[in-house]
Amino acid sequence: MADISKTKSDPLQQLWDVLGDVHAGMLGVEDSGQHMQPMAPFIEKETNSIWFFTRTDSDLINSARTGNRAHFCVISKDHDYHACLAGAIDEVKSREHIDKYWSAPVAAWFEGGKDDPSLTMLQLKLDDVAIWASTNSTLKFGWEIAKANLTGKEPDLGYHTQISLPH
Repeated sequence: MADISKTKSDPLQQLWDVLGDVHAGMLGVEDSGQHMQPMAPFIEKETNSIWFFTRTDSDLINSARTGNRAHFCVISKDHDYHACLAGAIDEVKSREHIDKYWSAPVAAWFEGGKDDPSLTMLQLKLDDVAIWASTNSTLKFGWEIAKANLTGKEPDLGYHTQISLPH
């Protein structure tokens, strides 16, 4: 469940906590003309980066040229936390990161293992994040909707914030 008070007081730490529980999100490169694609994120808080395993012949690699921007969108498992993360995306074939994030699920996609010639990685260097946290309490939801219908004021069901991250 999203802790709205944490969204207000420490949205970046909450983002990292939520991302730690996310197994996939939607990644897309701006102005590529392609649909966003489901991808598994590997979080590197120290550099405000998200890493993704992919193939050298993928649509994402073809559209992720140096300097291009991308968005990665996630929804928490409780559907009460939504985030859209943006930044520069680049292909970086980092053996260090391949070793760091390698797992059985990743291995299933690459017949040649860590040395598969089609294996590469994308690094999304975050610089902008938008977050929406809301209640998943049916009681609070019902109360806010009833109150809004009686008063004509918009229901208070959550909190939205946007943060900029250093490069």
